[in-house]
Order: sequence, then C-alpha cells, then structure tokens
Amino acid sequence: MMEIAPETKLMDLLKEYPFLKEELPKKNNKFNMLKTPMAKVLMRNADINKMSKRSGMSVDEIITMLREMIENH
Repeated sequence: MMEIAPETKLMDLLKEYPFLKEELPKKNNKFNMLKTPMAKVLMRNADINKMSKRSGMSVDEIITMLREMIENH
C-alpha cells in the first residue's frame, strides 16, 4: 500500500488507485468535483491538506477513509 500523508498528492493516489475517483464522491459529495472537466487542473496541486480544506473533513479523517477504501477494494 502506498504511504498516505498530509502532503500526498491526489494525482499520485488516483494513479495508484484509479477506483478512488468513483468511490470518493460516495463518501463526501464535495468530492463530486473529481468528475468535472476542471478536476484535472485542480488535482495537479491538490494534496490531502487541500482535500481537507475543501471537504470540511480533517486530514486524519481523509487518511483513515482512504486507507479503509484501499484495503477494502
């Protein structure tokens, strides 16, 4: 499993685990933006810290959620 830290880039996660693009919006509707054309631009610089700010979830919640999603897939 890839190491997931607050500085982990969203693009790196999606390259390693492409299913997350479909699964993340199921956990928090703020991640629906991953399905928009603008997503590629936003994802280039997005990391777990930025995901936290945009989603209203804590960094720890997102890391735990991602680890669970990856383990259960």
